[in-house]
Amino acid sequence: MPIHVKLLFVVADGEHARFVRPAEEDNTLKSASRADLAEAHASASAPSHSEAGEKFAAWVADQVNKAVNTYDELVLVAPAHTLNTIRKDLSTVAAKKLVDTLAKDLTKIPSGELWPHLRQWVRPVHRAKVMP
Repeated sequence: MPIHVKLLFVVADGEHARFVRPAEEDNTLKSASRADLAEAHASASAPSHSEAGEKFAAWVADQVNKAVNTYDELVLVAPAHTLNTIRKDLSTVAAKKLVDTLAKDLTKIPSGELWPHLRQWVRPVHRAKVMP
């Protein structure tokens, strides 16, 4: 039986976010969900670009907070200004699960090419030995 930590990566910028997890059996990532600014904030009024980006980052933090029971560790990857907004809006429980951050915009990297950027945080799966 595999013993592993449930790890959630949030790869975001001010307009897009991907929530990804390591696949259990191989060195790949699987998408948990994806969101875009237009989907998260469809409204009649058009806020400024920076205001919209901050609201989106706050929305991303809210999604992380709502999913807090589905992961053991959290890694945030975003440009510094987005990263700061997400971090400040994390709940106490989510903030305690935050193991690292990377101040970099990886949102334009195709999903199949994210692994080399994120693998440093993925621990190998250890299998429990059954004793006779």
